[in-house]
Amino acid sequence: MQPEPDTPQGRVLTGWHVLSLFGGAFAIIIGVNLFMAYRAVSTFPGLEVSSSYADSQTFDIRRTAQLALGWEASVEATQDQIALTLVDEAGRPVYPAELEALLTRPTTRADDQLLDLTRGPNGVLMAPAVLADGRWRLRLTGTARDGTDYRHNITFTFDAE
Repeated sequence: MQPEPDTPQGRVLTGWHVLSLFGGAFAIIIGVNLFMAYRAVSTFPGLEVSSSYADSQTFDIRRTAQLALGWEASVEATQDQIALTLVDEAGRPVYPAELEALLTRPTTRADDQLLDLTRGPNGVLMAPAVLADGRWRLRLTGTARDGTDYRHNITFTFDAE
């Protein structure tokens, strides 16, 4: 039996075609990997501490002293303001000797804002801030009135809706 002469012949798959397909697929994979590596490195905010080893030597002592303070911190945010509540174990407002609040994004320093905290009603600390939708971190560093160092990070998600 012979094929009919009007039957279309399909394209022949050659070794060069297969090589081109594999080469194109790997080029796409490598291109995406290079792009993702570039984005990861270009948005890395940097180191948390200059020497993690030296910082770890006193970590347990600092953590125990900070936990003994019994402070609880929480944050509420609007598009143009941050409200920080800092209370002791009895729920009374805490008045630290020093307190610095840095509002950051977890992955970039481009939106960092050093907040100017002022006392509001019921001991709530208020500060103007510019917030866009997404994840934020409020980094608190300070000193209690008894000289105990205080460091606390509050990560929250802001949604303007």
